[in-house]
Amino acid sequence: MTKGILGRKIGMTQLFTEDGELTPVTVIEAEPNIVLQKKTVDSDGYEAIQLGYADKKDSRVNKPEKGHAEKANTNPKRYIREIRNTDLGEYEVGQEVSVKIFQAGDVIDVTGTSKGKGFQGAIKRHNQSRGPMTHGSRYHRRPGAMGVIDPMRVFKGKKLPGHMGGEQVTIQNLEIVKVDDERNLLLVKGNVPGAKKSFVKITSAIKAN
Repeated sequence: MTKGILGRKIGMTQLFTEDGELTPVTVIEAEPNIVLQKKTVDSDGYEAIQLGYADKKDSRVNKPEKGHAEKANTNPKRYIREIRNTDLGEYEVGQEVSVKIFQAGDVIDVTGTSKGKGFQGAIKRHNQSRGPMTHGSRYHRRPGAMGVIDPMRVFKGKKLPGHMGGEQVTIQNLEIVKVDDERNLLLVKGNVPGAKKSFVKITSAIKAN
């Protein structure tokens, strides 16, 4: 069954293993999450638990959000996500979920919002090659042919310049190096999507086996 928790990316550092090997790690702060709702097949058509992380300012809360959080005896949350394929019997509305559900050596998937890069050209955005820069060439960093003559239009999906980043990204099969339950920290080997202080969702790896 899938385990999961919500957290905030703090930044990166490095650790030395017992063998003396240097390991780059991402530090994720995951204060206890609150179970806001249990979704069942009868009521919602699928099974999931809804977790909330980080209290929201009162000035930014509307009545539906406030009523939803009061059912779990908690404050409205800034970051709310669902975890599917869980054992609903292990959770109750209002229950706290902490980093203790994970152990060092566990394999996880981390989902976050990638860093926004603004408007970028086809070379940076899609890793395309540039044209010759000399010998009279007038083709340098443009996106290339727009398609064949017959349809008289550009096909959908053509890789063109545009907004880059700011998308939901999941990095799979990352390893937890250390769990610090006193400070509510997870140290994950490698990098995870997003900027510092951005929210991330940590779940059991879907392709671990």
